[in-house]
Amino acid sequence: MKQRFRMRILNMLCLLALLAGAAMSLAAQEPPQSPDSDAPVKPAPQTATNPAVIIDSHPIHRFWDRENDLWFAAVGAGRALDFASSLNMRRRGVNEIFLTNGIVDNHPLFAGIEAAATAASIGVSYLFHSTGHHRLEHWTSAIHFGVATGGAIRNYSLESAHAN
Repeated sequence: MKQRFRMRILNMLCLLALLAGAAMSLAAQEPPQSPDSDAPVKPAPQTATNPAVIIDSHPIHRFWDRENDLWFAAVGAGRALDFASSLNMRRRGVNEIFLTNGIVDNHPLFAGIEAAATAASIGVSYLFHSTGHHRLEHWTSAIHFGVATGGAIRNYSLESAHAN
């Protein structure tokens, strides 16, 4: 009964993390609202000096813009939380599922794997950015953040293998 309750809480937290990531992504794509009307502000006419070119109704943006900076920071924070939760899980005597216990117990190696996962996520986002798939560029980070945070929540919710 207690385990079932924990799993429901874990599922709700994972869903909440994914929905929060999706909401951030969708909110960033909405056009800005005019302060004195409910209609969206019309975009400025495209000129040679205006860097925001519209392709397929999605504006082209710099890769290192504020939104991506926040997403990449969120992915890094999610991976750091996963790192800390995995070490905590191993200290409590629980076995690692995705990697070997030897990898997680080797802290510098495991930190390098977590950093490489963050870098890979940024690299995949850049590939989507460079090919014009800007929604996928943001969804890559949103999903990675949700999965990393969900994994950390799961790790913290596991029961210890030995009595404290």
